[in-house]
Amino acid sequence: MRRGLSMGATGFSTDFSTEQLTYAVPDRNANAMMSESDTKFLQKLYEFINQEKKNLQCPEEGPNELRYIVYRSAFNKVIGRTTAFKRLLLIIKSEYDNIIRQLKRREKAEESEQSVVNTCQRLAAELNERTTILQTHGVELQEDIRTHRSINLESLMKGLSESEDPDVLQKHLKDLEIQKALLMDYRSQGVPLEVQTELEAELQAAERHRDQLSFENKHLRVLFMRLSCVVNRLTCWEQERQEVPLEGVLGSTLQNIQHLSSEPNDEGHGSSCNIDSELFEDEEPTGVDESKLLQDHLDSFVELLESAQYEEAALHAARSPRGVLRNADTMELFAGVQAPPASTPPALLFFRALLFTTAKGDRLSGDVSLQGVRCSLQHGNIHLVTHAVSQDKLMFTEELGDILTEHAQNNHHVLDQCLALASIVYEACKVHKKTALSMCRRGLTHSAAEFMKLNLTADDCMWVLTSSSNPTLLQLLTEPSQGQVAILPVGRACSALLVDPQQHRVVLQLLDSLMSREQDVLENVILEDSSSSVDVWDQVASRCSDLNRADLSRAIRSILLRQNGTGVLSSDPDGARLMEHVFL
Repeated sequence: MRRGLSMGATGFSTDFSTEQLTYAVPDRNANAMMSESDTKFLQKLYEFINQEKKNLQCPEEGPNELRYIVYRSAFNKVIGRTTAFKRLLLIIKSEYDNIIRQLKRREKAEESEQSVVNTCQRLAAELNERTTILQTHGVELQEDIRTHRSINLESLMKGLSESEDPDVLQKHLKDLEIQKALLMDYRSQGVPLEVQTELEAELQAAERHRDQLSFENKHLRVLFMRLSCVVNRLTCWEQERQEVPLEGVLGSTLQNIQHLSSEPNDEGHGSSCNIDSELFEDEEPTGVDESKLLQDHLDSFVELLESAQYEEAALHAARSPRGVLRNADTMELFAGVQAPPASTPPALLFFRALLFTTAKGDRLSGDVSLQGVRCSLQHGNIHLVTHAVSQDKLMFTEELGDILTEHAQNNHHVLDQCLALASIVYEACKVHKKTALSMCRRGLTHSAAEFMKLNLTADDCMWVLTSSSNPTLLQLLTEPSQGQVAILPVGRACSALLVDPQQHRVVLQLLDSLMSREQDVLENVILEDSSSSVDVWDQVASRCSDLNRADLSRAIRSILLRQNGTGVLSSDPDGARLMEHVFL
């Protein structure tokens, strides 16, 4: 009953303020009219009402729905006990309930109306706020319209009749003067296309004249050298007072000078008529002129570098006379410069300029090659390195190949490309074992095995196997091919690899593959391995036993025992000779 009383509807109130229930004893007349059972019922009913009000913590005064529920429950108890007036009491209760329900509906309607009013007030406030914002925007737009209208009125039009304001005209005059100055400056920096065409024609004519004079100069130099040889020979003949006739001297001299070619770079003439190399040096300034040229070139380079024109500075340094700036010091200088964000690093610009100004077949120095490749790989420019290697413009060293290999191992998206470049470098340096290792890492295991059989020793093959941990490569190197003995004996290779814990898997896979074939494959391999003694195979069996591979250990030792008969294998040299007849 109390559970039901605590679940009353909310929002309704009624007034029961007339009773303060006590245990006042009824008067004698009333006591005479009621039976003892009715008196006990009334007392229990009063106790029930007071207890429920106390439990529900109903207020003493004022309307409250919980008190209404308590008294309704008490009224139901009275109806249940009364028999003569039960119908009348039910009708009275029904009327009260109807009135209370109607009051509840009115209260809910009032709450709904209040909610509608609140919503309307909120919408009205929002509309007022929007209206204020629109009015503010309208004022701003009106101000913009007035500003544009004033600008249009003050805009400079053609002719003075449309604007007579002196201030506006003065401002327009200043703008025209600025435009005129800019136009004159632009015209002073350029020439018409006709002038450019004329200058190019004059330049071509001057170049042709220069080539003609150069050819004549070379011809005159050769003629000068021939005449010098004749004069020197005649002077010697005169000083030595030789008995040889003059005709003979001139004849032999003329035969010698015929070897002099009309081209100054040809060789093959005699030592007595050698052309002085200084006469045929490149036509570059020497002495004071050359020093001044180098100084001017360095000054220009410093100016470009200080003005942050790194691309122009890199190209300027790459084209320096006699390559004075094409060195590792200049590369370090560019590497120490901080470039703007999202721009190409200056060191990379210099390396690119060096490559583009280097002819095919000419190579950069070793230090510059290493620094340039490091810089290119650091900034992800693998295409520049590919161009440099393919065009043979770098000094190939083992260290360069190591740099490419390390970058490949740390950046798997360019693994194959970097390893291919490293293979080219290693092969050019004749570091064949690293060439084979690069091929293995690229997945070219069979090609690497053929390459190793032709170019590597057994120790180098073991180094490649240890570095690559490739079971397929071990199988290829330990198998005889085309009637030739395998480059690596199976027993020695397995024994050496089992010493390294990282190579246990490779050896066990090889032995498992031999055992998984036909029954006598492992036995044939052991018998044909003439380079491995019994001790070697016994060590392999012991290693397999230590690795919890007793099946492999038993298989190997059973083969050894079958070939030697029953007995205990010995680890001394005498024991090793027990199997000599097997490996003959």
